[in-house]
Amino acid sequence: MSHVSTNRDKLVARVRRIAGQVAALERTIQSDASCAETLHLVAAVRGAVAGLMDELVEEHLRTHVADAGLSDDARTQAADELVTVLRRHFR
Repeated sequence: MSHVSTNRDKLVARVRRIAGQVAALERTIQSDASCAETLHLVAAVRGAVAGLMDELVEEHLRTHVADAGLSDDARTQAADELVTVLRRHFR
């Protein structure tokens, strides 16, 4: 996926921030923090992962589905890949 390679540093930084949020969530659960604090961190992690997913889906669409230079076969394959991922995501 060329768009992942192009934005690799930005995406890795984003994933590391998400990993930090997950680590904070783990520490919160281990320290018997309040339910509200734990729920807040879960919501933050979920939002961060959703934002990452949004960015990757948008770039996939622009690069592998909507680009004017793509063949019909390449466009269909990329759309099928995205459908599979989205079905898994929304389960």
